Amino acid sequence: MSDEFLDVPPTDSAPPPPPPPPASPAPDPVGVTDDDKLWALLAYVLSPLMPVIIMFMDDKKNRPYLRSHNAQALVVGLVNLLAALTISWLTCGLLSIVIFIFQIYWGMQAYNGKTVEIPVISKFCRDQGWA
Repeated sequence: MSDEFLDVPPTDSAPPPPPPPPASPAPDPVGVTDDDKLWALLAYVLSPLMPVIIMFMDDKKNRPYLRSHNAQALVVGLVNLLAALTISWLTCGLLSIVIFIFQIYWGMQAYNGKTVEIPVISKFCRDQGWA
């Protein structure tokens, strides 16, 4: 019996190509460690105290990622403190609570490795050369 009567696919065909590899997550900015992200989160949430502590830590204050977030966190914390001391008694502390909620949000963004852009404060820190 010959092979021409059987429905056998030719054996010299190439196998299908393998599926593409799964997409990898976006890479972190260059030189940013998990430790930098954690300290940036703490700087925003525990501001203005934590940014001052970070400024005295030699191994932390010169890290570019942490330095930019630390400067912004310090300014936001000081603005929140001044707002709490001056006008919060009129608004029953509502303004300070709102600013603190934003500080937590910005801290989580920094912890996720993203650059935080705070409307007026980010530009101010860059213009001063702090970030």
